[in-house]
Amino acid sequence: MKAMIFAAGIGSRLRPYTMHKPKALVEVGGKPLLEWVITKIINAGVNEIIINVHHFADQITNYLAVKQNFGIHIEVSDERNQLLDTGGGLKKAKWFLQGDKPFLLYNVDILTTLNITELLKFHQTHGALATLAVKKRPGSRYLLMNNNQELCGWENIKTGEKIIAKPDPNLQQTAFSGVHVVSPSIFEIIEETGVFSITPLYLRLAANHKLKGFNHQNDYWNDLGKPENLLKAEEALKDIGSKKFI
Repeated sequence: MKAMIFAAGIGSRLRPYTMHKPKALVEVGGKPLLEWVITKIINAGVNEIIINVHHFADQITNYLAVKQNFGIHIEVSDERNQLLDTGGGLKKAKWFLQGDKPFLLYNVDILTTLNITELLKFHQTHGALATLAVKKRPGSRYLLMNNNQELCGWENIKTGEKIIAKPDPNLQQTAFSGVHVVSPSIFEIIEETGVFSITPLYLRLAANHKLKGFNHQNDYWNDLGKPENLLKAEEALKDIGSKKFI
C-alpha cells in the first residue's frame, strides 16, 4: 500500500519549536512526529511512502537518510520553491500515488490510536472515492455528513460560512481527523491547479461522488500543531501506552 505524509507546512502555530526545525521533526515522547507516523503506517501495511517537504526540507531528507528510509521505499516531493497546500501537494505526487489501489493520506502532526487497517477496510467495503477519518469533537470548522455518513457540506461556525455540496435535511457536524484513504481515480477528476486545499476539492466532488466519513469516536486523537497539545500528547503516551499509537 502507498501513502503520502503531508509534512511541508511551516508550523507557524508550533513556534518556537519550528524556528530551527520542521514541524515533522518536533519530538513528542522522545521521537519526531514523522517517526510516529511512519512507524504507524508501516505497521498497517504501507510499504511505499512519499513525503512533501518545504520548511527546513534538508533536515527531513537528512533524517530519512540516517534512518535508511525505515527499510522501505520513501520518496520526497520537493515543494521548497512553492508550498502547494494539501490539494496541490496531492496533485504533484500523482506520479507516485496513481495506480489501481487506494492510498493513504496522513497529516504529520496527528497523533492517534486510529486503526488504519479498519479505515482501509471501511473504504474498500463502501466503494467510496475517499474516506475521511472523523470524530465528534469541539472545533470551529466542521464537515457536514448525512445519516449515511456521506460528505454533504462544510461550515465554519466562527465566520458563519457554510458550503452545501449535497442538500440533505439531516446534516450532522463532525470534525476531520487529518487521515484519509483515497481511490486513485480521483486524479482523473481533479480540475484545480496550483496552490489549493484538499477540502474544497472534496466538497466539489461530493456533489456527484461518494465521499464517506469513518467515525473513530473512541480513539485518542490530538492535533500536535500547538505547543500545549505536545504536553497533552506526552501525558497520553504515558497513560495509554506508546504501543497503542503505532
